[in-house]
Amino acid sequence: MSKNPLAAKVAAPYARALYDFSVEQNLMHQITADFQNLEVFLAQNTDLTNYLNNPLIGSDQKQELLDKTLKSQLNNETFKFLSVLVQRDRINLLEPVITSYLNLVYELASIKMIEVSTAFAFTNLQKNTLIKKLKELTNAREIRLVINVDSSLIGGFLIKTNSKVIDFTVKNQLQLLAKHLDTILEI
Repeated sequence: MSKNPLAAKVAAPYARALYDFSVEQNLMHQITADFQNLEVFLAQNTDLTNYLNNPLIGSDQKQELLDKTLKSQLNNETFKFLSVLVQRDRINLLEPVITSYLNLVYELASIKMIEVSTAFAFTNLQKNTLIKKLKELTNAREIRLVINVDSSLIGGFLIKTNSKVIDFTVKNQLQLLAKHLDTILEI
C-alpha cells in the first residue's frame, strides 16, 4: 500500500500498461510472480531501493546495477519494463508501480489486500483465523495481509481496507475511555 499518494497516481498508468500487456501476452502469472518476489526483495534491501531512488545517480549506473542484480532473476518482459522505467527516469516509482500492478491483479482474482497493525506479531493460528473471518466479511476468494507491528498500540489490532478502518486496539479503547471520563467529569 503506497505511502505517497502522488507517486501512486503517477505510477498507476505504468502499472495499468504493464497489466494490459501481461494480459494481452498471456504473461500475467510470470510478471505477477516477479513483482511479488521483487516487492519482498526491495523491502529487504533498502540500500538498493535508496540507490534506485537517488536522483544524483545516473540512469546508466542504475541500469548497470539492475543488469547485475536482477536480470537473471526476472522474466525477460519484466526486466524490459524495469529498463523502460530507468530510461524514462521513473525507476524511483518502482514500489508504487508494483503495488498498483498487484492491486489490479488481485482485483481481477478477487483477492483483497488488507493492512493490519498489531502490537505484537500474530501466531500462524491467529493469522489464519483472522483471514478466515475477513474472507467471510468481504466475500473475497483470498485475503493477503500486510502486517505492521506497532508497539504503541499496546495490545489488540487495527484493520484497514480500502473503505473501512476497524480499530480493536487497547490504545483506542483507552482514548475512548478518556474522552468519556472527560465528558462525565466536566459536569
